[in-house]
Amino acid sequence: MHIVIVHNAKIPVLKYGGIERVIWHLGKALTKKGHQVSFLVSNGSTSSFANIINYNPEKSWNEQIPDSADVVHFNMLPNEKIIKPYIFTMHGNVNDATLLDVNTVFVSKNHAARFGSNSFVYNGMDWEDYGKPDLNNERKQFHFLGDAAWRVKNVKGAIHSILLTKKEELMVLGGNRLNFRMGFRFTFSPRIHFYGMVGGEEKYRLLTQSKGLVFPVRWHEPFGIALTESLYFGCPVFGTPYGSLPEIIQSDVGFLSSSSQELSKAIENSDTYSRIRCHEYARDVFNADKMADAYIEKYEKVMNGQQLHTKAPQLLSIQQEKFLAWD
Repeated sequence: MHIVIVHNAKIPVLKYGGIERVIWHLGKALTKKGHQVSFLVSNGSTSSFANIINYNPEKSWNEQIPDSADVVHFNMLPNEKIIKPYIFTMHGNVNDATLLDVNTVFVSKNHAARFGSNSFVYNGMDWEDYGKPDLNNERKQFHFLGDAAWRVKNVKGAIHSILLTKKEELMVLGGNRLNFRMGFRFTFSPRIHFYGMVGGEEKYRLLTQSKGLVFPVRWHEPFGIALTESLYFGCPVFGTPYGSLPEIIQSDVGFLSSSSQELSKAIENSDTYSRIRCHEYARDVFNADKMADAYIEKYEKVMNGQQLHTKAPQLLSIQQEKFLAWD
């Protein structure tokens, strides 16, 4: 089939950009399975395995979708009625009573359940792009991975959890020591190391040196690519029990708590987790091949004239607090 994957961003992504990374790996996996893939994306995008259609904001989506397309996969909600069979993957959260599209796909079981749905596909990576990590090397630091300026990611909590330990250190991948965006935050401790936004080989090199991911998010994480990327490199996850984390982070690959004290104790016992188990779990469960197979089932359903939901999904419970509990 000819699948058109739509996103209003440039691909491939070099540093931060989870959605772009997911659709890139999805397109590669679909191509390997014998399908024709086109990306309808922002100007400047390139691909060696798929056709690129440059998005024109002055035209409607329907005008830009080729006639040969069998199905269209949106990764942002279209603002018009789409003529071709289509699905929409929702990658983020909303906290209001917005009615979503009847063909919405969520990215975890928890993500879907919060909207009264059971339609979800886990994000999967093409792990060949990441190389084979060294799982037997000496590792001295932990890491935080994400946009540190986004307060729900709680880099402050990650730093605090590390400083509660006797001597552990933290690499902050995605933030700087001096941050005006967070109301002038300056981190003095020499046990905290900042690397800014990193990607590609530099990120992989740092993850291979890490003892574990510290991820105390204060929102309902829809999926969390940082989780599976870290696990692939043999890093257990120490995070909060919100959103997708309880279904992704099983007890043999990490520890979850909303208490910084409890998290710090678990961090100090990180050696009890098997790097091999973490790596194999991510490799076998959250890979691009499985993701592509799951999406193909969704594509075939809408191509047969069915909808993914009988009625539009809607958030079941609006969150009143700005941030979920953390102490």
